Amino acid sequence: MAKDEINAFLGVGTTYRGRLDFTGTVRVDGVFEGEVESEGTLVVGREATVTGQVRVGQLVLGGALSGEVTAAQRVVLHKTARFTGTLVTPALSVEEGAVIEGQVRMTGQAEGA
Repeated sequence: MAKDEINAFLGVGTTYRGRLDFTGTVRVDGVFEGEVESEGTLVVGREATVTGQVRVGQLVLGGALSGEVTAAQRVVLHKTARFTGTLVTPALSVEEGAVIEGQVRMTGQAEGA
């Protein structure tokens, strides 16, 4: 499997509530409420809304996310991203136009580095 290959996809019009554990990469373009836990990458598309507690290796945010996020490696906020809550990560990339409301804590270095 290629490094950037998506393992699972929650499409537009999909609503999911609960807990999501995965390996690799998962893309959400619908609505997700609950907990996400993975060492992999969570991609939140432009039309997506995620609410809850997120603990992942990497987060790529293009839509809306509200809650507590811990990313062990890095977070990328695209210009369409809207983040509300608490964000903890060693590396943060923010495109002009992204909105952050809340707290950001940079931890220094990536986990395992």
